[in-house]
Amino acid sequence: MPAAERIADPSREDAGLLRFLTCGSVDDGKSTLIGRLLLDTRSILADALTAIERTSRRRGLERVDLSLLTDGLQAEREQGITIDVAYRYFSTGRRKYIIADAPGHEQYTRNMVTAASTADLAIILVDARKGLLTQTRRHSTLAHLVGIPELVVAVNKMDLVGFSREVFDRIAAEYRDFAGRLGLREVRFVPMSALDGDMVVERGDRLGWYEGPTLLEILEAAPASGARPEERFRFPVQWVCRPHTAEHHDFRGYMGRVESGRIAPGDRVVVLPSGSVSRVRRVEVQGEARAEAVSQQSVTLLLEDDVDVGRGDLLVKLGEEPVPTRELTATVCWLGEAPLTRARRYLVRHATREVRAVLADVAHRLDVNTSEELPAEELAMNDIGRVTFRLAQPICPDPYVENRATGAFIVVDEATNDTVGAGMIG
Repeated sequence: MPAAERIADPSREDAGLLRFLTCGSVDDGKSTLIGRLLLDTRSILADALTAIERTSRRRGLERVDLSLLTDGLQAEREQGITIDVAYRYFSTGRRKYIIADAPGHEQYTRNMVTAASTADLAIILVDARKGLLTQTRRHSTLAHLVGIPELVVAVNKMDLVGFSREVFDRIAAEYRDFAGRLGLREVRFVPMSALDGDMVVERGDRLGWYEGPTLLEILEAAPASGARPEERFRFPVQWVCRPHTAEHHDFRGYMGRVESGRIAPGDRVVVLPSGSVSRVRRVEVQGEARAEAVSQQSVTLLLEDDVDVGRGDLLVKLGEEPVPTRELTATVCWLGEAPLTRARRYLVRHATREVRAVLADVAHRLDVNTSEELPAEELAMNDIGRVTFRLAQPICPDPYVENRATGAFIVVDEATNDTVGAGMIG
């Protein structure tokens, strides 16, 4: 069945939402790739397509310039506006997608890290004529650092190298060598021409030697957004619900989102950091009882015992408790204009919990171009480093590689209330 017919088929099973990141050096064809995905999945409105066709003709082009679909973001950057990550949305007959179009310049490292932190997959574009560049290695390092589980290297502009298998194999071999040194284990490779559409949505007829999936087929098969239900149960409490009505005068529900795992009535839970133990009496979704709740669901939990639970506490299953700590060591990307120093006071926001913090140590700063660890006393804007904070109250984190929700935190400047850092624990 042709790709266009598969996309339009409403009977196909929904594979869930996929968030993915596109990154690459200047002129690698990132904007054209996004435009090609939107066009070939029928996600461009007719008036928008007519407008870019008209603009393309006015510029003397023989074909539609698909990169015009993201020109608005480029214009913003040229004007110095600080909105540096654009999000695009499209869907097929199988699933919905959110594309994070990340900036590639070094001064936008903080923006790429922010976009990558929620991505389930990253597409790293490589120009077939140029091979691996410094930006390729930078983006791969950042994608690995923030724990993106799926990585696809798209060797683009194959039409400009005669669709040469030798060129593709050479770039793939060079990247595998780099990936091995970086610690990347699973990387997919796909040759393509975003300009002509070969191996993006349709296979085309000029890459017959490549027997792997198209880019869209890789996206369609990738694991969906959200933690897996078999992971350990983590429920940060956002709000304690007490209606104070005659009908519900004894009602006390703990509201929040299940960040990972599953929970059902009868399960024994521990309240952290206090360590109180109780049992789940009822699971509600919008006031209706449910047999269980799974990851990414917003629910209300009612417990059998009258234990002390408040916003910022973490409910976990008995026997699956993380260890509370007042000393937090993590990899931090610094976002603030003022550097991270011992002289300032900060707030650490971990899940729904907020605690005061001070900088205890900077172990090193990472050179994302070379992966070299450099000595440092502080972190400047866009720096990434290994740091330790001392906390006024305990938090209960998981390693980031095990749970991206409870393994991450943000740093807030206590004086300005600005978000100035993003951290990954472990």
